[in-house]
Amino acid sequence: EKGLRRALHQQEFHLLYQPQYDLQTGSLVGAEALLRWRTQDHELISPDRFIPIAEKTGLIGPIGEWVLHTACQQTKKWHEAGAHSLRIAVNLSAYQFQRTDLVDTVDLVLKETGMEGNCLELELTESLLMDHAETNILTLTDLKVRNIVLSIDDFGTGYSSLSYLKNFPVDRIKIDQSFVKHLTERPSDASIIKAIIAMAHSLKLKVVAEGVETEEQLEFLKRHNCDEAQGYYLGRPMDTAAFCTLLEQGGIST
Repeated sequence: EKGLRRALHQQEFHLLYQPQYDLQTGSLVGAEALLRWRTQDHELISPDRFIPIAEKTGLIGPIGEWVLHTACQQTKKWHEAGAHSLRIAVNLSAYQFQRTDLVDTVDLVLKETGMEGNCLELELTESLLMDHAETNILTLTDLKVRNIVLSIDDFGTGYSSLSYLKNFPVDRIKIDQSFVKHLTERPSDASIIKAIIAMAHSLKLKVVAEGVETEEQLEFLKRHNCDEAQGYYLGRPMDTAAFCTLLEQGGIST
């Protein structure tokens, strides 16, 4: 906890950006902002280690605000440099989502950075949405009227309830990488992915596949009309400078 407080004050946190591609056009359309922590001793600490502590201590609040502000600020710079419609995706923790000032915080960040709401995507997990569902619908609706894009992260690993997809004002679902990883070897995983895509499209939702690591996986997703994808095959998480270079090159067509 002491180290996390120091990291906030001494700017030991940084963001990496993983590109997201439209599978029908091959164009670079967005990025997911990923938090990293490198200590003063140059030790790189995994989010799997520090995020649970941040959530337990409440420090995920100020850390999450920093992530949101930094990601929007950088994306606004990319918009001004010519990538006008680039979308940035930011993960929200349960702690952040359940705070009563979440919508006010998002409003303030958008105002301070000059970002348009439709270029900000907030990612939420299935389990997070199902806890206090009625209250969550009100929060999601408040965000939705600001044109913010709402997506369900790691879809297929939690409740996978059709009721919340029907009742919650979400725009996109992200197929968990555990299904993508084995889709060419396991017919059951391939079938699940096809079913998720068909179901989402019938509900007018976009589908994003995570963890694409091979050409075979990419071609399968294209063939079955998945909308977007991200993963090491398309681009690893990269720092700001590397992502700027990617944008200058027009992205790497899928």
